[in-house]
Amino acid sequence: MTDTTRDILASLGVTTDHSGAFDGTWIQTSGQRLETLNPSTGEVLGSVVMATPAEYERVVKSSVAAFDEWRTWTAPGRGEIVRQLGDALREHKEALGKLVSLEVGKIYSEGLGEVQEMIDMADLAVGMSRQLYGKTMHSERPQHRMYEQWMPLGPVGIITAFNFPVAVWAWNAMVAAVCGDSMVWKPSPEAPLCSIAVTRIAQRVLEANGAPAIFNLAIGTVEEVGEPMVVDSRFPLISATGSVPMGRRVGSLVAQRMGRSLLELGGNNGIVVMDDADLDLTLRGVVFAAAGTAGQRCTTLRRLFLQKGIAAEMKQRLVQAFPSIKVGDPLEEGTLIGPLINQTAVDNMQQAIATAQEQGGTLLCGGEVLDRPGNFVTPAVIDAPQKLPITCEETFAPILYVTEFETLEEAIELHNAVPQGLSSAIFTLNLRHAEVFLSNTGSDCGIANVNIGTSGAEIGGAFGGEKETGGGREAGSDSWKAYMRRQTCTINWGTDLPLAQGVEFDV
Repeated sequence: MTDTTRDILASLGVTTDHSGAFDGTWIQTSGQRLETLNPSTGEVLGSVVMATPAEYERVVKSSVAAFDEWRTWTAPGRGEIVRQLGDALREHKEALGKLVSLEVGKIYSEGLGEVQEMIDMADLAVGMSRQLYGKTMHSERPQHRMYEQWMPLGPVGIITAFNFPVAVWAWNAMVAAVCGDSMVWKPSPEAPLCSIAVTRIAQRVLEANGAPAIFNLAIGTVEEVGEPMVVDSRFPLISATGSVPMGRRVGSLVAQRMGRSLLELGGNNGIVVMDDADLDLTLRGVVFAAAGTAGQRCTTLRRLFLQKGIAAEMKQRLVQAFPSIKVGDPLEEGTLIGPLINQTAVDNMQQAIATAQEQGGTLLCGGEVLDRPGNFVTPAVIDAPQKLPITCEETFAPILYVTEFETLEEAIELHNAVPQGLSSAIFTLNLRHAEVFLSNTGSDCGIANVNIGTSGAEIGGAFGGEKETGGGREAGSDSWKAYMRRQTCTINWGTDLPLAQGVEFDV
């Protein structure tokens, strides 16, 4: 380990051999030892002793007790704690951003951006803490008043993926906190140090305010922590981010106990480019969406549909642009693409390229595995005939399938003909084309953009998708409702007792 890495970890209070569970104090865990590797070099960054079932149980009990107290705090009072957490994240932004780069391979600007997203979520949640509104309704019964109010839901289980090791926790945790919920975080085994660093920052804020331990952590295996959390009826809500197969399992188990699940699963995102598009703008949008984060975003562009009039020119531009993207050390200035997360991801990318070629696709550029330490690849562009089977699958790597079309209606049909439905976009200068794409006969995704790419969603809107993407919504808009329970109240302030719908029942 380099001195720089040691300094980053030390500044965040993370040791190289750390407990994997927090319940208000750091538990002396006794489970399996998990080593976390730098995907750029293969070096061991540190190890975590994971939680056993008994230690998981201790964490959950603490979270239940914390909820019982936390829900009695006023919502603005809870918002004040979240405000201070946002300030604490600001103080550690640089170090935490570098840790994200070290542990999951994001370039430094994206690591910083992810921490900024946490800060922005804190700011958003503080505002929400004074706007957890219910509605007032007019009663059909004289001298009656009806209204609804929103109550804290309970402890929330948060399961996150490696590609956004801290931001997705914040999407859930900041909002859940102001709603009056406690939570237990199960992070990806690829990014345990990031979760420990964030939990330590949150711990200091809670302790300084005498607040209950609402931000808890349980790092462990699927068998010893993951599935026990999902089937645990003490969690009225499980928020899980990951693959579609994982989501099917989580959703099924949670449904069996009549709980709620908030699922953010696979994306297989497409962009439609019309003949009238601004091609300079399109190229910039496509390159970042397809190659940014080494293709490891759920909103990564994977399918590009080109109208025939501009198809040849756009392909030529892509073939020129993709090889010029600098691949390398994510902390080195000028790098635009870091490594894939592990060797399995590299192997999956190579297999997908081979399968695409077997099915009739043509590799236009990229797709090489670099001969150097780390999991580095070059982004690939594949010319894909319409309805190439591999394009219906999500490969978590920088592979862009390019398909030609003639009419917008044809493009929308091709775009929607996949099981996933997260993010989408159209590039056009024609108002009618844009509105058709955004209409109820257009994109079937949870996110639809015009003249911007598929990735980089702002937190003010609700984030999530349809079909196999899981239907969940996080971050802005009214996503806070997922973390609360609704109660409809009716008050009779008169002396009579009329029944609704004109029912008479006189005793």
